[in-house]
Order: sequence, then C-alpha cells, then structure tokens
Amino acid sequence: MAVKLYVGNLPFNTTEGDLTDHFSKMGSVVSCAVIMDKYTNKSRGFAFVEMGSQDEANKAIAEYNGKDFQGRALKVNEAKPREDRPPRNFDGPRGGGRDRRF
Repeated sequence: MAVKLYVGNLPFNTTEGDLTDHFSKMGSVVSCAVIMDKYTNKSRGFAFVEMGSQDEANKAIAEYNGKDFQGRALKVNEAKPREDRPPRNFDGPRGGGRDRRF
C-alpha cells in the first residue's frame, strides 16, 4: 500500500523530476506533486511524494528529514489526511466603505 509523504522547505525551483529522482533512491515513487500557487503558478515550497510501501516511506523519512537538498534542509514526514473545511460564506456583513443609504 502506498504511503504519502509531506516534503517541506523545498527550494522554489525544485521540479517534480528532481524529487522523483531523489526519493527513488529509497524505493519506488508512485507519484510526486510539487504544490503550485494558483495565481502566480510558482512553487509554494512543499510537495507530496507517494512511496510504494510503508517500509520505503519510513526509510525516506529517516534518511531525508533534516538533510540538505539543493541548499535547504528538507522537512519530511508522513502526510496527514486533508481536513474538510466548512464552505466559506461571503454573504456576511461588510465593514467599512460609505453608507449606501444616502
């Protein structure tokens, strides 16, 4: 069963290929996704790497957490499940601005 890892403190020029090559030394990489900002399309400095097994994931965490990668110390741990967030409400009272009654 595949295990998803959170990889943080990435250099902003890191590519998915760079991470796949790096983590494949610890075992099979099922998937890799560098998270990009939706407005600027630039890296947000973290990624998710999915390893093929729990043993490979543990090995990658032990080997890479706190170690240098392209000049930065990586933060590597098992990814937590995404929490459901309530929908945002944009219909609430609006502050500031001028009084629209006049």
